[in-house]
Amino acid sequence: MFKKLVFFGFLWMNFGAHSQNIKTIQLKPLGLKSFTTIIPLGNILELSFDDLDADQKNYFYRIEQMDFNWKPSNLLSNEYIEGFSKNSFQEYENSFNTYQSYTHYKVQIPNNNTRITKSGNYLISVLDENESVLFTRRFTLYESIVNVGVSVLRSRDFKTINQQQTVQFSVNHTGIYINNPSQEINIAVLQNYNWKTAITNLKPQFYRKNRLEYKYIKKSNFWGGNEFLNFDTKSIRNSNLQVAKVVLKNRYHSYLYPQEIRAKKTYTYNPDINGQFLIRTLDGNTSDSEADYTSVHFALETEELTQKEIYVYGAFNNYVLSETNKMQYDAIAKMYTSEMLLKQGFYNYCFVTKKMNNLFDFTEISGSFYQTENEYTVLVYYTPFGENYDRVIGIGTGVFNPQQ
Repeated sequence: MFKKLVFFGFLWMNFGAHSQNIKTIQLKPLGLKSFTTIIPLGNILELSFDDLDADQKNYFYRIEQMDFNWKPSNLLSNEYIEGFSKNSFQEYENSFNTYQSYTHYKVQIPNNNTRITKSGNYLISVLDENESVLFTRRFTLYESIVNVGVSVLRSRDFKTINQQQTVQFSVNHTGIYINNPSQEINIAVLQNYNWKTAITNLKPQFYRKNRLEYKYIKKSNFWGGNEFLNFDTKSIRNSNLQVAKVVLKNRYHSYLYPQEIRAKKTYTYNPDINGQFLIRTLDGNTSDSEADYTSVHFALETEELTQKEIYVYGAFNNYVLSETNKMQYDAIAKMYTSEMLLKQGFYNYCFVTKKMNNLFDFTEISGSFYQTENEYTVLVYYTPFGENYDRVIGIGTGVFNPQQ
C-alpha cells in the first residue's frame, strides 16, 4: 500500500530525523476514528512523544504555515495564528511501573495560547531549550467549500493493469467562483496519508459548469502494493499476534516470526491499518505512561540481495529510512534481521529496498497488486490572483473496491 517511487537518498534519510532519546511520536486527531492529520479548520490535533532520558526537559513546539509545495508561506505568523506560534509543553508525566523509564509529553492544538485561523499546510516542530529542532510533523487544515468526488479504479494502462490503481476525481465548486482553474487550483493525491508518495501538479482535463474533472489514465496511478504485515505487543510478557517468543533481559525482547518475500506470491487479503500504529497495553490502565518498551526483532528470510539495502518501513518511523531501521544480513541463518525499541502496541510494517545508487523500491519484497485495499485522499488548494497563501478548500476520499 505504497507507491513505487525513487528519491534521492538524503531527502529520505534526513526528513523527520530526531534525537535517539525521542520515541513514539504521534500526531493524531481527537474525536475522529482516523489516523489522518488532514482535518477541518478548528478541529483538535494532539501531538505526543516520549523522552527516554526521563528527566523532564524544557521542550517547545513551533507552528509554521507552508505553501502547497511545503515551503514556508508568505504570511507572518500573526496573520494565521491568534496567540503565539511558539510555546512550551505544559503537560507531561513520568512512566509508571515500566522497565524502560520515560517522560511522556503532549499538547493539543488549538489551545489557550495557539489558535490557527487559516486553512492550509502546516509544519509543527519540536525544539529543545537550545532551539535545536528535534523532529517535525506535517498537518493540513481544510475548509469545506467545494465537493470532491473520488473514484479508485484498476489501472487502465495495460502494462500495469495487475499492479496499479488509478485515482480519478472531480471538483464541484458551486460554492466559490474560480476565475482561472489551471492557475488558481492545485491538487495533491495521497495514498494512505503518506506524503512521501503524494502525486501533485495535476491540472483539470475537462471544464464543466462549476465542475473540474480529472480523468487521467497514467498520471494519477499508484502502485497498489500489498497489505502491510503486522504484530501486536499489547501483552508484553507473552507472545501475541505474529510474536514468536518474548525474552526478558535488561528489558523485554519480542521476536517476530520470520517473513518471506511476497512479490512472486499471489495476492491474499489481510486486514491492516494502512501502515499505521496504535499504542496500547494490557499491562496497565493508561497507555501514555504505563505502556512499556520492548526490543522488537524483525526477520526476513531470503538470500542476500547484492548491491541493495533493506529497511523496515511504516508510519511508526514516519516512513524514513535510517540506520535505526536498516536490516543486517546473517549469512548463517540466511536472513535479514533488525532490532528496534518500540512502545507496546499494534504495528503495521513492510520491507523496502534501497540500491547503492540511493534509489528506493517499495514493491521488490512485498509485491504490488491491483486488489490491495488502499485509501486515497484528494486535497484541493486554492490561490486566487493576488492572494499570498494557499487555502485548502475541500478534500475527497476513496477506497479501492476490486469489484469495480
